[in-house]
Amino acid sequence: MTKRALKRTVREGAFDQAQFHGDDGGKVRRLPVGNGWSPLGRDEDREQGYLKTIKPKSDGQAELIKAIDAKSLVMAIGPAGTGKTYLAIAKAVEALEAGKVARIVLSRPAVEAGESIGYLPGDMEDKLAPYLRPLYDALSDRLSMKRVRALIAEGAIEIAPVGYMRGRTLNNAFVVIDEAQNCTYGQLKMLLTRLGWHSTMVVTGDPNQSDLLTGLSGLGDVADRFEVLPNVAVVRLAEQDIVRHPLVAEMLGVL
Repeated sequence: MTKRALKRTVREGAFDQAQFHGDDGGKVRRLPVGNGWSPLGRDEDREQGYLKTIKPKSDGQAELIKAIDAKSLVMAIGPAGTGKTYLAIAKAVEALEAGKVARIVLSRPAVEAGESIGYLPGDMEDKLAPYLRPLYDALSDRLSMKRVRALIAEGAIEIAPVGYMRGRTLNNAFVVIDEAQNCTYGQLKMLLTRLGWHSTMVVTGDPNQSDLLTGLSGLGDVADRFEVLPNVAVVRLAEQDIVRHPLVAEMLGVL
């Protein structure tokens, strides 16, 4: 017996031509039995499907998810890295996929963080793209980019700057207002009054990281005023809710 045949015998067992039919059975190699992968799924502990579920990683995140499920208007206030935007968009995608809403509306102010990008080439949409990029990133983490583009094309997902929201009524929608600390009191008042029937609105932001001049941000004032309203949830996340690199919490503790 050759070396190759010996290895085959060890791997597949002794060859028995009787288990094949036809005169040419000797030229047919059987599949390995017992060693290869089986579609029957003998390894029952292995996860066969890929489902992206939302699981809170802190008490503050659990409170935020519970508030989004229970209230039509939620304000998520907290430092960077606490998952405010991600959880809001994840719940928006969940509501859209479940048929609870007909569309997702994402908005954020086009405020420059210390430097001007108005000189960038392109039309208005090209200039706004860098401001809205974080929203696309969060969406693509929950849906494939192909599906995101398809939903945007059919109008099921809309991403727009704050300046385009005036005069609208957002019915049957899940609305996320991101980076609300860069909105003035007047802008927030305008945005909050866009809420329509069968809709949910989540406002996220960190009053301590506003790119506006001192005293212009209206997020902290609005959140304080809404604390007394029973039908509005104001969730205040803290440093212990930060889920980014542990160094982020340490830095925010001294900055």
